[in-house]
Amino acid sequence: MSQAVSLGIDLGTSELKTILLDAAGTVLAQAGARLTVSRRQPGWSEQNPADWWRACADALGQLRSEHPQAWKRIQCLGLSGQMHGAVLLNGAGQILYPAILWDDSRAVAQAEQLNRDFPDYPRITGSLAMAGLTAPKLLWLQQHEPEVFAGIDCVLSPKDYLRLLLTGERISDMSDAAGTLWLDVARRQWYEPMLRATGLHLGQMPRLQEADQLSGSLITGVAQLLGLPAGLPVAAGGGDNPVSAVGIGAVNAGDAFVTLGTSAAIVAITDHPAGNPSSAVHGFCHALPERWYTMGAMLAGASCLRWVSRLLGQTDEQALLDLVCRALPPDQPVATTLPLFLPYLAGERTPHNDPQLRGGFMGLGHDSTPAMLGYAVLEGVGFGLLDAMNAVLSAGARVNACALVGGGARSEYWAQLLANILDREVYTLQGSELSACIGAAKLGLMAIDQGQGVWPHGMPIKARYQPMASMQPGLQVRYAKFRGLLSAAQGLHG
Repeated sequence: MSQAVSLGIDLGTSELKTILLDAAGTVLAQAGARLTVSRRQPGWSEQNPADWWRACADALGQLRSEHPQAWKRIQCLGLSGQMHGAVLLNGAGQILYPAILWDDSRAVAQAEQLNRDFPDYPRITGSLAMAGLTAPKLLWLQQHEPEVFAGIDCVLSPKDYLRLLLTGERISDMSDAAGTLWLDVARRQWYEPMLRATGLHLGQMPRLQEADQLSGSLITGVAQLLGLPAGLPVAAGGGDNPVSAVGIGAVNAGDAFVTLGTSAAIVAITDHPAGNPSSAVHGFCHALPERWYTMGAMLAGASCLRWVSRLLGQTDEQALLDLVCRALPPDQPVATTLPLFLPYLAGERTPHNDPQLRGGFMGLGHDSTPAMLGYAVLEGVGFGLLDAMNAVLSAGARVNACALVGGGARSEYWAQLLANILDREVYTLQGSELSACIGAAKLGLMAIDQGQGVWPHGMPIKARYQPMASMQPGLQVRYAKFRGLLSAAQGLHG
């Protein structure tokens, strides 16, 4: 008998991805659809949830037409999605306002207000209030869009809006809910005092489940539209970082990974809540029961490389990486006088919690070349991750060898540089760009009791990178200089 197939859907910021995964853990097919972000005002970041549904239908239509035999074997569905977004619905389920995304910084003052007025809450919610998290955004809406706020019947995270359209159920999971700042992360239940602090009440929150639980089934009209059976089981799923962890097999205490996409983060799995709010370290619920994770997050990661490649007139990021590799070989120390780069193009979260912070180059000279600037950007992102890792360690989490996932993992040069900077083994994985999709599909299989053989396992290792002792002295000097530039950068927006 042919194995069950799970459909995994990952709603990212720039793309919605889908895969078909069989019960042995083999990816049978994949498809995606691009998404765009609206920035109506400086610091704002929004999307129209209707665009998510169109992208979902397009990607699933592509899978169905190109892989009809695998499509017929689908027995479950799992979800993953960008975290910290706010989808606002009225009582009829209509969208009241564009979805405010994770990298939106309009709620800086409201985050500061919450931290000032409720200083004890972060130890319960797992994080300081930050503009990128969901709760301050709702306080901003209450203060600036009172008519919209008054019409709110329910607040959903992005992937939970897709679930609503698929199943008719208003449900979220522990991992995505933790990213809202409204969850008691130790007890894994809504924290009513924080809801009240942002003008909301428990009745406006979706019901909570663990990510591997059955959250509902496909409603008839949608099933007909997609060519899937009505009643298809839909797992609760989770936020993209914890679901990516499930995808790559980071499921036990001590497992760690670095994600290097538009943003960047270092994530360490724990068997207990372990945050450090004072250093902007998140301690959130994992996408598996009785597990948590500690995360240091950067607001700009591989997007810095994309930015500097355009700035320097390179055809793409790979062209700049090739320049860097030729001019500054990965096994030779660089001069300590090379330009430095602060990677704060979108502000910073861990450990500085400063969305107004901005990036920049320092140490430029007439002899500075595109290769030097490209290297400085790669190194600057690495130094930002080292800041984040040190903050994660201060929370009591362990960081052993780190898997490297996300678009930045395609660069062997960057992977080796990160191993040198973090002083940890870094390893890349085959298929890691689909880790959130794979994790979502695994959770789908777990929800129908067919994931026992697949969920604990990771992905095949592509390459391992060991820290080079010869590189440490120069990098330590440059890191000290990097750290010394922070106060000047902070003074620019004081």
